[in-house]
Amino acid sequence: MTSERDALIAWSAIVEPGDAVAGALVEVCGAAEALGWVRSGQADPVGAVMALAPLCSEGLAEKLGAGLERWGRRLDLAAAPHERRTSLVGGHVIVRGDEGWPVALDDLGPAAPFALYVRGAADLNAAWRDGAAVVGSRSSTAYGAHMAALLAGGLVDAGAPVVSGGAFGIDVAAHRAVLAAGGLTIAVMAGGVDQLYPVANAEVLRDVAATGAVVSEVPPGSAPRRQRFLSRNRLIAASRVTVVVEAASRSGALSTARHALELLRPLGAVPGPATSAGSTGCHGLIRDGAAVLVSEPSHALELWASASEWAGAMGESGGSRPVNAAPSDELRPEFGSPHERSFYDACGARPRPLASLAAAAGLTLLEARAAAGALHVAGLVRHRGDEWAHARLEKPRTMTNTPQITPKRVTDVTNVNQGIDLTGVTMPQ
Repeated sequence: MTSERDALIAWSAIVEPGDAVAGALVEVCGAAEALGWVRSGQADPVGAVMALAPLCSEGLAEKLGAGLERWGRRLDLAAAPHERRTSLVGGHVIVRGDEGWPVALDDLGPAAPFALYVRGAADLNAAWRDGAAVVGSRSSTAYGAHMAALLAGGLVDAGAPVVSGGAFGIDVAAHRAVLAAGGLTIAVMAGGVDQLYPVANAEVLRDVAATGAVVSEVPPGSAPRRQRFLSRNRLIAASRVTVVVEAASRSGALSTARHALELLRPLGAVPGPATSAGSTGCHGLIRDGAAVLVSEPSHALELWASASEWAGAMGESGGSRPVNAAPSDELRPEFGSPHERSFYDACGARPRPLASLAAAAGLTLLEARAAAGALHVAGLVRHRGDEWAHARLEKPRTMTNTPQITPKRVTDVTNVNQGIDLTGVTMPQ
């Protein structure tokens, strides 16, 4: 028999972050029973879905079949020694319900993580409850880095932990400012905590782990794929308040802003020069009334103090407000769906069987085949029989009924399986 704790860790390994179908199934059955259902259902998928359907909502029941195949392809990861591997890098694992679990993440509902892999001794519950997320562009300007450091330093001086993603640009500027001030900062990773990414920030991230915490919802050995960067943004957005320091019109930081609005968290944005392409996303947030203008630490602290009032006001107004994501001549959409992006991320230079790529991408065979076909039409992947790999692109191609693409952009999509709205965001580099 699998314990509930072990089952939650197993679920963190066999699903992609933010899989709301898996989350809803665990809510209905419990982690251990749901995992047992996936295992037994491999022999008779149709019968397994029919047996469970009466316990589920109609919407969930419709998605169980695809989920069963998707999760079944990764069942071998369920029994891997994830806790031992975490301990080998000086970390530990906490799961839902454990002491110290960040209760703020439960606001994500079915998309909440099953477990967290942690390097560091920080009180994560307090960090998320009281934390301020400082996020923005990886290609930040000197002005953006200065504002990130100024705001992070002011928040720490007031006793607020700072949460960010450990990436280049705004993220690392915020982490460094907190470390210099002797404060507490949390870095949320897109890959396993055994691989501090990006490598160029490894020294800073080790300092973060020594005084705060480096956290991931995927086990050690998990690669920091593009989709996982977007998924982890919802964890950052669960902080008490979020401030976007610098963001272009299709910056990935806008997905963090959107999640913050959906969670009814206070949102601030720092204005930049009117002609700066790197601040158009922030200007859009402010112009549309989605975010409050923040130009100094006291403004961020006012937002931090108004969290309960903000949630009440947003709830009365019907929830989230629109996030501006105007088209940009420089930043063009890429993939036609999250499945296509996940399949492309799973591919490499060497051809691999479709079934292997489907498992790596967390897709069913049908979903993987459809994604492979669309990407092949776009010239992004090539195949040799049933083996697929990246194609060598000389220039952008155009997919049917979609804007021109390059291999580093994303179009307006909604991730049906994982329930994450990824409208108008740019993939991390």
